[in-house]
Amino acid sequence: MCHVIVTCRSMLWTLLSIVAAFGELIAFMSADWLVGFPRIPEAKIGHHGSPEPYRPTLGIYGRCIKVTGHRRGILCGPYAVHFGEIASGFWQATSIFLAAGILLLCAVAFISVFTMCFQSIMKKSIFNVCGLLQGIAGLFLILGLMLYPAGWGSDKVVAYCGPDASPYKLGLCSLGWAFYTAIGGAVLTFICAVFSAQAEIATSSDKVQEEIEEGKSLICLL
Repeated sequence: MCHVIVTCRSMLWTLLSIVAAFGELIAFMSADWLVGFPRIPEAKIGHHGSPEPYRPTLGIYGRCIKVTGHRRGILCGPYAVHFGEIASGFWQATSIFLAAGILLLCAVAFISVFTMCFQSIMKKSIFNVCGLLQGIAGLFLILGLMLYPAGWGSDKVVAYCGPDASPYKLGLCSLGWAFYTAIGGAVLTFICAVFSAQAEIATSSDKVQEEIEEGKSLICLL
């Protein structure tokens, strides 16, 4: 018989797991990792006055630039069609580690939705298994984020950040929101890994067992 067990700690863990997965996924797909130095686009023929400067953005495999004559002005898309075209070997390694971490986080986020009905898998606590996977994912994310600044000396980054750009030195660029989101997601991943133990304790408490023995199939505890 399936017992639906809902506690504050298990629901909070599920919510945080989903937020961590989506936050890392959105950051990885974004082109706002680096914000380039201000530049002035070419003026259209017959256009009076100087155009306003803009700051292009560069992601791990994508970029946003201003294109004269484009309907929306800003054109965003991948600059790397193939994996080998990513700006540097360090960024290639970053993309591998981040992708591996995000894959694990998405798997845990999917599984966490079903922890209300299933609290164990192969006689192992599903919360402990998910916590272990989140810990491994967090290590992948940290490795990727540590390697990312080592690629700032690539030709692609120099074109966006000026000749002073070098590994671990931004030059004229600044860090975009995607980088900070990725860091926040990595920290939240480790928090979820630790908090999974609390979720497991909450769903296997004596009070829950008493509710099960009374024959209740839906158990909600604060």
